[in-house]
Amino acid sequence: MTSDQIKVRGARLHNLRDVDVDLPRDALVAITGISGSGKSSLAFGTIHGEAQRRYLDSVAPFARRLIHAAVDPQVRDVQGLPPTVALEQGRGGGTSRRSSVGTVTTAGSTLRMLWSRCGDYPEGAVRLDSDHFSANTAIGACSTCGGLGVRHVPTQESMVPDPALSIAQGAVAAWPGAWLGKNYRDIVATLGHDVDLPWRDLPAATRDWILFTDEQPVVTVVPTRDAERIHRPYQGTYSSASRYVLRTLAETKSLTQRQRALRYVETHPCEVCSGRRLRRDALAVTWQGLTIDDAAALPVGALMQVMGSRVAELNAPRDAQEEAERILLEDLVGRLALMADLGLGHLSLGRPTGSVSSGELQRLRLATALRSGLFGVVYVLDEPSAGLHPKDTEQLIDLLRALVAAGNTVLVVEHDMAVVAACDWIVDVGPGAGTDGGKVLWSGPLTGLDDVADSVTARYLHRPVHPAEIRTGASRAGTGTLHLTGLTRHTVRDQDLDLPLRALTVVTGISGAGKTSLLDAVHDVVGAELADVEDSDGPNDSSAATGSGRATASGHGIPTRVVRITQKPIGRSPRSTLATYTGLWDHVRKVFAATQDARRHGFSASRFSFNTAAGRCPTCQGEGAVSVELLFLPGTYSLCPACGGDRFGRETLQVRWEGRTVADLLRLSVGDALEVFDNLPAVRRSLLALESLGLGYLQLGQPATELSGGEAQRIKLATELQKEHRAPTLYVLDEPSSGLHPADVHRLLAQLHALVDVGHTVVLAEHNPAAVATADLLVEVGPGAGDEGGTVVSWTRP
Repeated sequence: MTSDQIKVRGARLHNLRDVDVDLPRDALVAITGISGSGKSSLAFGTIHGEAQRRYLDSVAPFARRLIHAAVDPQVRDVQGLPPTVALEQGRGGGTSRRSSVGTVTTAGSTLRMLWSRCGDYPEGAVRLDSDHFSANTAIGACSTCGGLGVRHVPTQESMVPDPALSIAQGAVAAWPGAWLGKNYRDIVATLGHDVDLPWRDLPAATRDWILFTDEQPVVTVVPTRDAERIHRPYQGTYSSASRYVLRTLAETKSLTQRQRALRYVETHPCEVCSGRRLRRDALAVTWQGLTIDDAAALPVGALMQVMGSRVAELNAPRDAQEEAERILLEDLVGRLALMADLGLGHLSLGRPTGSVSSGELQRLRLATALRSGLFGVVYVLDEPSAGLHPKDTEQLIDLLRALVAAGNTVLVVEHDMAVVAACDWIVDVGPGAGTDGGKVLWSGPLTGLDDVADSVTARYLHRPVHPAEIRTGASRAGTGTLHLTGLTRHTVRDQDLDLPLRALTVVTGISGAGKTSLLDAVHDVVGAELADVEDSDGPNDSSAATGSGRATASGHGIPTRVVRITQKPIGRSPRSTLATYTGLWDHVRKVFAATQDARRHGFSASRFSFNTAAGRCPTCQGEGAVSVELLFLPGTYSLCPACGGDRFGRETLQVRWEGRTVADLLRLSVGDALEVFDNLPAVRRSLLALESLGLGYLQLGQPATELSGGEAQRIKLATELQKEHRAPTLYVLDEPSSGLHPADVHRLLAQLHALVDVGHTVVLAEHNPAAVATADLLVEVGPGAGDEGGTVVSWTRP
């Protein structure tokens, strides 16, 4: 065995076809290929998975027995493999609302220590521990808002948007739907209140009690039902609308329920901490004239300057406190400098991680890894260039080479041809996606890739843009104009912009320039004044900033709908899948319910859903896997021993349609399903939309938690593409090319231009050269990042 190579033999994970490949150690290696070709299966599933398995082999035998069921890289042998560190892009589940840039990079902990040890305290104040400066601890968080900085207040106006309605007609919109909402209405009627009188005509005392009482009376309810249904009395417990909304916000783990509850409250900064999240004693401590929340709100570049100036003053510390201050500052400045070098200087340490892109989040983790000083490990990175402007790519490459120079091996799963071209070694996987991929077409220096006939990557390596694959004809002038004035959100302040209707506009600019903020402002303003909002991601948290400005339109193609499509997950549990999100599974369930076997058993369409108790496997509750809890290790998941991952119960799986069970269909790829459902137009329409966006390799039952941000965004777009008779729509997309191979980017852009051709308007934030070259209008935001950006610098026709 040689020590200068990683030798993979017989890799068979997912679509890999018994792959053998040798990779150099102490080198920068790019693994590339079209989406779904098997790159991540090789890099993360096989190489990192095998390193994980070997590490876990060292734990106690009892724990090892459990883990082996969950960790299986499916490879015959890997030689010369050092320990690995994997940095993947964020997938389903998201991060906590309390997580920030400071917590991800651990710089926040050092910042709190600086204020605790070296801050200027008011005279007579007691010195505070570092936890007092954290809004995520009980001793640091404002006791009124719990460290969130905002208060959600239910009001009559927010909970009853239409007072002309009666209670029976749904005037109290804040109540839940379905049975529970009817239960509350029945209880109110039983208590003697008139549920048929318009809300505005009810006595004020009655309205106040229904919405705000803390009482929870229990009454015997005789519900009103249809004549043929049984009238069975029950004991009902009342809960006021405000009590229900606040309890939902405090307790629910469902993003959908939380977003719904937020519609029925007014959100204000906390009156005690004024939105600053901390207790008053912590906010009274300053360093260099700054409170800790002031420092956390500064862009990294500005904070680094303040700290760098103080470090220069501490060349010769006079006492132990100044020595501690110097040590803490040098650590902080080093961390902040790495963030700035990775194109993240516009971020602040206090910025919530939920508001940063997946590419930015991965580079934050990369900055942390660079500070760790590890030696002799393999770093496996997933698209480190995602969301990065070409201007910052060179700095990224320099930092990756710094990891190699420190004695490490760096494997990057990459599509950016500039990064690929800068690597020492190229592994091209393909030639296609799914079952058409899984082969190593080339493993060697870059120059040899040009001679590989089956390589899709080779075609785009030296010529990354092929306009004819995207669109034909000249740029569109537009059939009208969307006039936007006074656009304001985050760093975008009071900007005016005219966008052509029935055209494709690309908003570009360096990382952090304000592209996303500008798009959000456009979305909010158009949605408020011109069109109905139908976001693929649901409503925003109302505690977030909203855009302001004015929108008018003239000409033809004025949008009546506005749809925002982002890379947020399509679901946060394995219960959300490709098939359920797109709606095609509803049609499949009806097909199964119409079979003779289903009718004989009395099965309805709901029986063929793994989200219903009747149809799903009772052991795994329809998830296909069961949780394995380990005493001293993080919990993991193992294939369900009862259903073997099928998700459904035995009786459900006895029903077949054309020889297949519902579980068999969920295992089909989109491409294979097109042949199976050839005679079902409703299902086929969904599948064709997915196939047109390069998602033919995904399985119908692919859990949302396993999808990348780019895949999730394309699934949302496919869901729009499958709709018929759409009204003129404004589509707003944020970096849709992120995580896509150049060939897939071309397919995606072709579909976006097809939307324009049938009468819609598309606006997207992008860095990709193919998007820039084929746009009808190019809007540049800048000139810098953070507070130095946010200005519409120019708009031109490419």
